[in-house]
Amino acid sequence: MRVLLVHPGPEFSVSDVYRGWGEGLLACGAQVVTYDLARRLTFYDAARIDGQPVADAEGAVRLAAEGLLAKAWRTRPDVALVVHGAYVPVDVLDALRAGGVRVVLLHTESPYEDDRQLARAGHADLNVVNDPTHLGAFQAVAPSYFQPHAYRPAVHRPGTPVPELAADVTFVGTGFPDRIALLEAVDWSGVTLTLAGQWAGLAEGSPLRERVVHDLDECCPPQLTAALYASAGMSLNAYRREATRPDLVAGWAMGPREVELAAAGVFFAREPRPEGDELLPMLPTFTTPAELADVIAWSMAHPDLRQDAAAQARAVVADRTFHRSADRLLREIQKEN
Repeated sequence: MRVLLVHPGPEFSVSDVYRGWGEGLLACGAQVVTYDLARRLTFYDAARIDGQPVADAEGAVRLAAEGLLAKAWRTRPDVALVVHGAYVPVDVLDALRAGGVRVVLLHTESPYEDDRQLARAGHADLNVVNDPTHLGAFQAVAPSYFQPHAYRPAVHRPGTPVPELAADVTFVGTGFPDRIALLEAVDWSGVTLTLAGQWAGLAEGSPLRERVVHDLDECCPPQLTAALYASAGMSLNAYRREATRPDLVAGWAMGPREVELAAAGVFFAREPRPEGDELLPMLPTFTTPAELADVIAWSMAHPDLRQDAAAQARAVVADRTFHRSADRLLREIQKEN
């Protein structure tokens, strides 16, 4: 099977999802051709003729996505796997399908953006969602299934600590306002905290700014993430509270960082969620800054016990690889034929 794998556009965690699916599909024997939407978005957003912009933001998205049709015409894929999909207009998806290409949308933002994702779901032959909370709504418009988050074994694995990156607590993720508020409410006296990811939203006077190990406007590459995890005493997972409407906040599935942390053998504190409560009871939960601070203090005082818990969590997620995810996707596509 030949798969046209479409980059999500943004270069944050969804980009790592794109890489993982590419590796998984290749491991399953699929032929994979790629469409780098990120570079095209950057190009058309910056393009000038006689000093004038070629397009506004919406036009840049349109120009970047239109090339996908030419790529499909030249490479003749059986399937187009679109990761994230927010920057691919639905009429482009419709044109791919009209040309005989089966379109699979990999929805990475469930449940937080399910309103927007559902608006695209009916333009796909198959939808894959990362949280099953609203799976029935997706299945009402097109064939759909829930696929748990996965990890890349070559990246997310126990590694050798890097002394200059050592920290009592390391958190890699997006600095959503609620996460910033949580971390700013913790007393970090006597605790080394390292942050990485997208933290451009930190206010000028935030004490967290000095904890970010790279430029605030940059993302954290996978290699740095792996080194940070290998050098961390512990980490944490705090779910985002930002959604298109308040009732879309509560999800069921573990997040991608939880799977990656567990696979990397990192002890971490987690906010409660049904899937995590079922699979990772060996890891402590928190709901307030004070509870998080208590876990941090325990972790620093009990390094052997925290490593025992981390080892148990790693065993739980051992089979959650992108190879297995890709194998299932290829079988689901065959069922739909």
